[in-house]
Amino acid sequence: MSGDALSQNPAELRRRIDTTKAHPARVYDVFLGGKDHYPVDRDAAAAGLAANPRGYLDVRHNRDFLRRAVGTLAREDGIRQFLDIGTGLPTAENVHQLAQRVHPDTRVVYVDNDPVVLAHARALLTSGPEGRTDYIDADLRNPAQILEQAAKTIDFDEPVALCLVAILHFVEDAEAYPIVRELMDALPSGSRLVLSHLTEDLNPENIRAVQRTYTERGFTFVLRSKADVERFFTESALELAEPGVVPVHRWRPDGAAPVPEQPDAAYLASLDPIERVRYQDIGDVTDADINVYGALGRKA
Repeated sequence: MSGDALSQNPAELRRRIDTTKAHPARVYDVFLGGKDHYPVDRDAAAAGLAANPRGYLDVRHNRDFLRRAVGTLAREDGIRQFLDIGTGLPTAENVHQLAQRVHPDTRVVYVDNDPVVLAHARALLTSGPEGRTDYIDADLRNPAQILEQAAKTIDFDEPVALCLVAILHFVEDAEAYPIVRELMDALPSGSRLVLSHLTEDLNPENIRAVQRTYTERGFTFVLRSKADVERFFTESALELAEPGVVPVHRWRPDGAAPVPEQPDAAYLASLDPIERVRYQDIGDVTDADINVYGALGRKA
């Protein structure tokens, strides 16, 4: 594992975990029905859901956008290398599982800086025998370190899909645009950028209420317009794939989003709203529910 991330002393790893402050990766885990979070993360997720009761659709459709984008890149474009920054906690259908189903020799490097993600990183290293996965314990704000360590697994002479999914809204403009340029500049012709980002263009009242709940908890939370999101592509001279920058549920929908298994009705009724989220079908989404743009671009 790059940077000897898995060899970190367990006591040191525990020391790095701050259970008094919510972390975006763990809040995201709550919405996806995971179990690797703390009460402070659950409270943050519950507050976000109270501010926007249909807000779980942003998270779930963002994840489904990633599923479709990775599938498109593997099946249609033959991409066999992925650099996924801001990976989050392992969940069903991680990038390597999606891509290696099409091309078993695919290489995937995951990057995150949350020590809880690191503690569960072995679940991301379950590559098939023909492919390879790796994990880098690093911050998006240090692209040079990421690129140096990723080169141990990824061949930067061949196209790479850079995945920046629901991460850049935690970074201010002064850093966000230069980071994306530096990362894309290092990738060869034919590489792709998969990007999703929260916006206030679509349903401003709902997302601003959510923004307030998270900024009160110390998160950087930058909502960007469609033009601002397009700038991530134009500044790196990337060609946007059809249909361009669109709400994530409108990006090449295939009607194949996983449907959660439903528990007993009495049990479901006994759960708190945030606990019921994991069982919600996302197929009833409307344009009034979504506050996330998604897009895919190609480097000439």
